[in-house]
Amino acid sequence: MYRAGLEWILGFRLRGATLIIDPCVPKAWPGFSIAFKYRSAHYDITVANPKGVSRGVARISLDEQELQTSDGRMPLADDAGHHRVEVVPE
Repeated sequence: MYRAGLEWILGFRLRGATLIIDPCVPKAWPGFSIAFKYRSAHYDITVANPKGVSRGVARISLDEQELQTSDGRMPLADDAGHHRVEVVPE
């Protein structure tokens, strides 16, 4: 159940060294955050939902740099770093 919630409700799917972000959350949720560890790196991921939408990703920022992605894919690094990710649904 945990994996189903993480992958299909919160929309976080790990595929090799790529994290696919595609949240499907209730419109009433203002957002949520998770702490994610990939090998030696730590990712603090925040999904903000200011428009009250339930699907889609308008923007992903990694360490304050907007990623150019149309499919919610974010490369992961095994760099022992601490990264901040911000996701805004469409």
